[in-house]
Parts: sequence; structure tokens; C-alpha cells
Amino acid sequence: MVSITAHHFFMTEGKLTDGDRERFDIIRTCIDGDLTNAEAAARLGLKVRQIQNLKRAVKKYGEIGIVHGNRSREPHNATDSQTIKTMVAFLKKKDHRDFGPTFAMEQLAKKKDVVRSRECVRRIMVEHDLWRAKKRSGPSIHREWRERRALRGELVQFDGSYHDWFENGGDECLLAAIDDADNSVRAVFEDNEGVHAVFRFWWAYFLVLGRPVAMYLDRFSTYRINHKSAIDNEELMTQFKRAMTELGVEVINANSPEAKGRIERLFGTLQDRLVKELRLADNRDRGTANIFLKKIYLPDHNKRFKVKPRSEGDAHRPLTDELRKRLPSILSVQSKRNVNNDFTIRFKNTWLQLSATQETTVFKGDEVTIEERLDGTLHLRLRDTFLAYTSLPERPRPTRMKVTALTREKPRVVPPPGHPWRKPFLSKKSRHAR
Repeated sequence: MVSITAHHFFMTEGKLTDGDRERFDIIRTCIDGDLTNAEAAARLGLKVRQIQNLKRAVKKYGEIGIVHGNRSREPHNATDSQTIKTMVAFLKKKDHRDFGPTFAMEQLAKKKDVVRSRECVRRIMVEHDLWRAKKRSGPSIHREWRERRALRGELVQFDGSYHDWFENGGDECLLAAIDDADNSVRAVFEDNEGVHAVFRFWWAYFLVLGRPVAMYLDRFSTYRINHKSAIDNEELMTQFKRAMTELGVEVINANSPEAKGRIERLFGTLQDRLVKELRLADNRDRGTANIFLKKIYLPDHNKRFKVKPRSEGDAHRPLTDELRKRLPSILSVQSKRNVNNDFTIRFKNTWLQLSATQETTVFKGDEVTIEERLDGTLHLRLRDTFLAYTSLPERPRPTRMKVTALTREKPRVVPPPGHPWRKPFLSKKSRHAR
């Protein structure tokens, strides 16, 4: 405990408070021998050593010896009034009113060259009614903290967040993935959280980083059919689960938001920091925002928030040449249809006529896989062979043809007049489908 001189105390118009007088009475009683040092320390919530220092100060200076030596003195590192005015004026701007202490500290250093600690900025913001701490309520259920995976690529948490990212009154979708081992983040603004958008996200991820061992997802319908019989029923498996199975990536569905806490906390951070960064950079549309994300925000975010994984190395598996070639097919929306008796296939109120010659044998009633690829093209596949076809403008007339199967050779039967096989068959689109 440091005491001050009577001269300094009275020169600064210092006065003893009620608490000071109560403390003085206890120290005086201790000096008189009616209290032990330990008893005085217990009453004042101090250490015995501090009581001994106070006794010496009171003996030397009297009642003002109880006052701390720094009272009424301006700290040597206090922020001057002009700097405070600069900080307050900056934080009162319309676009800066929602800054939190940490973000405000960073922006003051970046824009105004005012370098202050987070606590200093927080105190000034509170004093000028520019920020108010949010009340936090503890979790109702205690959950054990799960240890991070040891290697990058062992587990990647993935989710989407709808939020007014551009502050224009509309909800945009941000898809993001965070590596469980080191907190590295990849993110992109997309149309929605639908299967096409999710496939585009992971296509780019696979090409750059390879295939992770496992993905941790929520129970959104893109990733899992929310039905009790969907767990082991192959027919109900979603497009995403089917694609990841083909690529050898395990899909884990979380039972609660807390189970995938890293991605949930990431979105909390992004909804605070990224919204403000987009505003300051004047990015108000998806195209410029994605460029800003890729080139500026995410490199800085990963530099700040990445952690060192427990083990060196990378569990991501690179795409093989075969998988890279099949990726457009795997990451497509696939549907099953049967070949009709006239070798047509009905799909989404359109009719597809198979060519008279095919690279594999096609029988009536065969089940064909229809792939809706991300580039907008339609591909028909029987087992591992793609079929040639053309789109018909309307439903064809029922015809009876004594053709049991389509092969590499043209059927010897003569099709009736007006049948598509009598016309120049392969359109540009169907040639592309081959």
C-alpha cells in the first residue's frame, strides 16, 4: 500500500470518504492493540502485509495515511483529451455505431492511427454510451468440451447461415467450412443452402484441398432425410450423402447445435465482424463480396484465428485422376427412371427419346440414371455407359415397334412415319451428352 503526503492530498482537495474513515478506525484499533493484524486483514479483505504497511503510514501521516498514493493523480499512460475526442468522433459515425470494443480497437489503429488497448477502448465507449455489454446466460445443460482432431482434414464442420450480410434488408446465404484441427475457414456467398450450391462449394474445396476424412453437418434436408427410416434405407439417402459416399467421405449428422459448436461460433463471429468489414469496403452485392472474402477477409481471418494442430501433416486425400474425371457426374442431382416400350423416358414433364444406336445394350424397362449436372446439362447413364438421346417437343404417339433392345447396330425394323428415328437424330445437346 502506497501512502501520499499531506501536502499532495490537500493540494488536490482530497477528502476522506466514509470507507476511508472506517478503514482508519480499524487500523487505529489495530495499532492500539485491540485487534491483531490477522483480524484487521480479515475485516478489510487485505493481506497481513498490507495491514502492516497501513499501520506504518497511519503512524507517520495520521488519517490521510489510509489514502492510496495514486488517488487524484493522473496515470502516466492516460489517454489525452484530444485523442479521446478523435476516438469518440470516429465511433459516433453512422457506419461505426455498432462496433464492439475489439473491432473498434482494430479500426482505430487502421483508420486513425490511434493505438490503444481493448480495455481502454471499451472503457471510453462505455463512458460515452457507445457500447453496452450484453448479458450472458449460462447453458442450461453442461456439455463436455470435445478435444480437437489432431490432423487437418480429419474432420471439417460445414453449415450455411442466412443473414442480412449486405445490410439491404434481404437474407443472403453464406456457406462455410471450418477445419476442426486448426480453425482454418473457407466460405462463399451462394444462392441458398440447396444441393446445387452445396455441390459447387465442395467441388471447389476438393480441387484445392482434397477430400477430408469426415464432415460434420446438421440435419438440414440437403444433407439428410429427416425420417426415422432414412438411416439404413439406401433409397431415401440424399443426393449429398450419396455423392460423399462415392467420394469416400464420411458424413456425420449432429444432434444439436452445440455438437458442432465451432461452426456455430464462426457464424457468430462473421455476423459481427464480416458485416462491418463488408460495409466499410462498400461491398453490397454477392459478386464483389465473394472476391473480398477470398482475397482480403478470409486470409486475414485465418491468420488471426487459426490455431496450431496437435500433429503435423494433412489427412486430406487428393483426388485421383479417375475421381477428378468423374467429379461432374458424382456432384450432380441424380434421379432414376425406367425406359418405356418405345424407348422414351419421361423426366420432369419432358420426354427424352433414346437414339436408335447405343454404346451398350438397352432393354425396355431398364432403369436409367438421369444426371442433372451443375453446368445445366442433362446426362442419361445406364450402369457406367452414357446414352445418346434427344428431347422431344411433346409426348410422342404410342407406337408398336418389334425392337427388343437398342445396341451398337441400327434396328432392322422400320419405324413408322413421323417417328424421331426417321429424322436427323442427334442434336447438339445430345451429342454433348455422349
